[in-house]
Amino acid sequence: MDRSAQIIRTSVIGIVANVLLAAFKAVVGIIASSVAIVMDAVNNLSDALSSVITIIGTKLSRRPADREHPFGFGRIEYFSAIIIAVIVLSAGITSLIESVKKIFNPTEPSYTTATLIVIIVAIVVKLVLGYYVKKKGKQLKSDALVASGADALFDAIITTATLISAGIMLIWGFSLDGILGALISIVIIKAGIEMLASPVNELLGARVSQELVKEIKHEIMDIDGVLGVFDIILHNYGPDLMIGSLHITVPDTMSAHDIHGLTRRISILMFERHKIILTVGVYSHATGENEGAEFQAKVVKALAAHKEIVQVHGFYYSEKDKYLSVDVVPDISVHDEPALYRALTDEIQALVPGNNVAVVIDHNYSE
Repeated sequence: MDRSAQIIRTSVIGIVANVLLAAFKAVVGIIASSVAIVMDAVNNLSDALSSVITIIGTKLSRRPADREHPFGFGRIEYFSAIIIAVIVLSAGITSLIESVKKIFNPTEPSYTTATLIVIIVAIVVKLVLGYYVKKKGKQLKSDALVASGADALFDAIITTATLISAGIMLIWGFSLDGILGALISIVIIKAGIEMLASPVNELLGARVSQELVKEIKHEIMDIDGVLGVFDIILHNYGPDLMIGSLHITVPDTMSAHDIHGLTRRISILMFERHKIILTVGVYSHATGENEGAEFQAKVVKALAAHKEIVQVHGFYYSEKDKYLSVDVVPDISVHDEPALYRALTDEIQALVPGNNVAVVIDHNYSE
């Protein structure tokens, strides 16, 4: 079963669980002649909304690419997660408002055997459902499922807190309903903000995981002919697709035909293993004993000696044009890049007099 099918199946389980719980509450409410329990059953039907949103978002994200959306619709999943996170956030804010009201105007709870049965069953169902859905969401890397599972868990926590505060009120006559509710509401609001941040960051272009970057580097460096991997840039277009680019360093003795075959192998490997559509650029590494190799060793050594430089790559030298360029990646603490550029250019120019020098201030987007 593919990822989308698993997400839909998990969401259907969430809908079924909420519908069955709602039916149970409705039956108990009718038998006990409790309007409150019947209304709570209706509320459970609305709890299935997050699962419905997840299913709709997942189905829409599976639409094939078209002329206006050449990379497909995978990012729709992020919008689904945002909607569910907003629902959780709204529930937290509403709960906080009601809890504050109860702090100033506490009411004595009134529980019957029927209501206690409903509450205990609801807590168990919501805990099991929330744990299952959230676990599947993490396994499938679905922010929408994670948010939906968290929504169910928070329902269980709120209900448990209500039950505990009622017990304290009945035994000791002291109401903690509002205080516990306020504290839990703050936790829910915080979690809602965190849930909202994850998909929003993906849409804004968050840095990819360091584990993935290390894995990509390791896999490409294992290929014969690759001397280095640099400038990794990756963009998410949904959990199943990334678009990106990187540069590899190869010996300057390789032919265009060999380089073509090498970059093709890398592109195929990255798509098969990580679903990354990758563009591969090439840097040449000067080999043998010539002026280019001499300059390369001299320039790289001088630049690497700077503590504020974390990476040096992309060295290029044209003896014919008397032109030399090299890329440097400064530490994030460097803010005055023009000053760094001038200082490094002057230093390298002195090392290779008679040549035009270009120091390119590069940036690290993945590491």
